Amino acid sequence: MHDLTKGKPIVQIIYFTIPLLIGNIFQQVYTLSDTIIVGRTIGVQALAAVGATGSLSFLIIGIAQGATNGFAIIAARRYGAGDYRGIKRSFATGILISLALSLILSAISMTFCGEILRLMQTPSDIIQDAYTFLIIQFGGIFAIVAYNLFANMIRAMGDSRTPLVFLIIACVINIGLELLFIVVFKWGIAGASFATLLAQFISACLCLVFIYRHFPLLQVSKADFKISKAEISEHLKMGLPMGFQSSIIALGQVILQLMLNTLGSTSVAAYTAAARIDGLATMPAMSFGITMATFAAQNLGAREFARIRSGVKQTLAVSLTFSTVTGILIIIFGHSLVNLFVGNGQPLVTNTAQTYFYFNSSLYWLLSILFVVRYTLQGLGQSLVPTLAGIMELIMRAFAGLVLINAFGFAGASMANPLAWLGSLLVLISSYVRTMRHLRTLETAPNEQFVK
Repeated sequence: MHDLTKGKPIVQIIYFTIPLLIGNIFQQVYTLSDTIIVGRTIGVQALAAVGATGSLSFLIIGIAQGATNGFAIIAARRYGAGDYRGIKRSFATGILISLALSLILSAISMTFCGEILRLMQTPSDIIQDAYTFLIIQFGGIFAIVAYNLFANMIRAMGDSRTPLVFLIIACVINIGLELLFIVVFKWGIAGASFATLLAQFISACLCLVFIYRHFPLLQVSKADFKISKAEISEHLKMGLPMGFQSSIIALGQVILQLMLNTLGSTSVAAYTAAARIDGLATMPAMSFGITMATFAAQNLGAREFARIRSGVKQTLAVSLTFSTVTGILIIIFGHSLVNLFVGNGQPLVTNTAQTYFYFNSSLYWLLSILFVVRYTLQGLGQSLVPTLAGIMELIMRAFAGLVLINAFGFAGASMANPLAWLGSLLVLISSYVRTMRHLRTLETAPNEQFVK
């Protein structure tokens, strides 16, 4: 376990972020391996089918993922305050709520995903593959949710390295299973979906075994599941808004995907490849942001208010530098990177994807600010303002999908993310400034309580 309430803030933050970053990169490798193997072995249409499922998958799975992040923030705060009994109750509560969410989300998504794909105007030549990929994913939501809950709880205790090890193992298994299912067994796009799901299940099992061998603070017993309504309410108030935030952000992506589908399979394939590269390139900024949620929560529990402010400032400087350099490199080498997915014989796809990079990669620095600010506020227990920021992201992406795509085609779709980042940050910034001022006041008033 790693205590983020002691030592130089930026040193501890970087130390915690490096394994998290590597883990997030390997998480993206799940998606990248799907894209590369599917695009190279099955074809561009299958690649477009996988891309057409991304926003809808995030809409459903993001609810549970966001909720488990919220549960982990409560556990991290209790860890910082030394409330070790409370950590066990938090974990037990998270398990029960996550199980219920998984069952509900699987039932709803499997029932309606076909109809939603049709409403999204998914091109007829890829809709069956898209449905096949999704129905398997939604049937196994419990495995995805279990991994996220266990990994987030381990990180809340300050250990970001162990989930990384298990994720690397699962990633290797995922690639091996994809090659086996697609190349050898000829299962097509279903093989890619099964492989990813099985790999997530394995990583969840590894996390659970590790917890019960090495993490006494997370070893829950029957008595820990006798939780009060107040305990459930606290976790729902923190977890559900974060899950809702993820879902409304994803809803904006669904609207964008709907309009993108009207541009045809080539545009969908180009957007899919570019977005996969984009997701990998923004991992440093996201990882610093996720670290700040745990850092802020632990230090809030320990009442280290000055440390929170110092950590935020230093992290912003480092994350901005990384994001700016990464954006420049992506713009320069974008063509070569896209060719990894579709080969050298698809110049139209490659050139279309480059348009995406011009709009998105040049503004990675804006996204890095958004991640640090949003996750810090969430780590401090704020849920309303980040949710409002998520609604603004929805509005901006919907505007790009419904207006800009009609006006500018693929370039309009490429404007969606930067507009969403800007809109979300404009909502968050005033709350962020007020919160930092409040923390400064509390530094000289040790008996006052932090007000969310």
